[in-house]
Amino acid sequence: MNRDIFMNLLEAKEYKAVRSILNVMNAVDIASLLSELEDKALALAFRLIPKDKAADVFAEMSGDMQANLVEMFTERELRDILSELYMDDTVDLIEDLPANLVTRILENVSPEKREEINRLLNYPPDSAGSIMTTEYVDLRPSNTVAEAMVHIKRTGIHKETIYTCYVLESRRLLGIVSAKDLMTLDDEMTMEEMMDTEIISVSTDTDKEDVAKLFSKYSLLAVPVLDGDGRMVGIVTVDDAVDVMVDEATEDISKMAAINPSEKSYFETSVFRHALNRLPWLLVLMLSATITGSILENYEAAFAAIPILVTFIPMIMDTGGNCGAQSSTLMIRGMALDEIRFSDIFKAVFKEFRVSLMVSVVLALANGVRIFIMYPDLDLTITFVICISLMFTVMMAKLIGCILPLLAKKIHLDPALVASPVITTIVDACSLAIYFAIASSLLEI
Repeated sequence: MNRDIFMNLLEAKEYKAVRSILNVMNAVDIASLLSELEDKALALAFRLIPKDKAADVFAEMSGDMQANLVEMFTERELRDILSELYMDDTVDLIEDLPANLVTRILENVSPEKREEINRLLNYPPDSAGSIMTTEYVDLRPSNTVAEAMVHIKRTGIHKETIYTCYVLESRRLLGIVSAKDLMTLDDEMTMEEMMDTEIISVSTDTDKEDVAKLFSKYSLLAVPVLDGDGRMVGIVTVDDAVDVMVDEATEDISKMAAINPSEKSYFETSVFRHALNRLPWLLVLMLSATITGSILENYEAAFAAIPILVTFIPMIMDTGGNCGAQSSTLMIRGMALDEIRFSDIFKAVFKEFRVSLMVSVVLALANGVRIFIMYPDLDLTITFVICISLMFTVMMAKLIGCILPLLAKKIHLDPALVASPVITTIVDACSLAIYFAIASSLLEI
């Protein structure tokens, strides 16, 4: 939908046309369209969304948009939205709002729902309990297919999902039944006869990143969440798992770029916050670069004796940094997908060593040809020094890029913290030490 056309219709008070447009649009697209509106126009446009779609649109909005709307809602409008929001979406909303708006929301929900919200808010922020919803379809072992279908028709509208139903007895999870089974099997079959007892479940304190991996591994639509006593307390649905994957990927990418992660989007984050997120690591990396300066200072005599050695410093440092970044990225990805564990460290090191041998030989030969073409009068010994230094730098960089993320994981640090910027800084210092150590030895300077 073209924003300008929509705005023109809204400003011209063509509310019937605006409502018709919103009626056929997807909830996600409506939220995206409304994100470009000012506060008053946002409230007006939101009130024109069909009631059966309003809660879905609200759930897809950013925290700032939700906060603005909550401030402008009447008490009745707020109650209507809260009554249609799923529990996990309500908890997400409360976590992002200032205290005065949280108080207003809690005043407009039932005591039972308020108690449920408080319980969910008490779970650790990175746990399965913090992202689960308590709205799921529960059935009894003695229920027949016909009884189950009647129960789903009566209560399913208020559940997060009806595609997977859970067979419980005294809140203990006995099995699961899919909607496909309910629609295709005989009406007289009981849940006990048809349920699948091979259950993949998580506990309330399971890390949400581990929960998301289960969805990817087993192609799940939902996973049940059990408390410490083995009783079912909720489910995590695939849409929440996707959100976790996106958040974790965003966090890792930010850390790999030496930026403190932010939960807000690029344009929602202020200039001051952007600067604050980037400065700490930049300061650390800048100060750590003094090590490189100290190494260069120790080899001033080498520069004076053979000035052309300086020409090749950027090439050796950049190649080493790039090689280290390649290896660390592959290690971090492998660990994120559970393909690589710390117990595989020697296997991974041996593989990277063989890769580095092949890569370093090819790069050294290519660099030798380049030097021969660009510097035909250069002493062959100097060419040999540069090429052999490049080989050792590549091998060293790939081994560092392989080992550091695995060690970080072992000591319970985020492997992304030691990715490109940190590894590049370490490799820069080591590559210079290798380069000038070889040059000093072979060229006798």
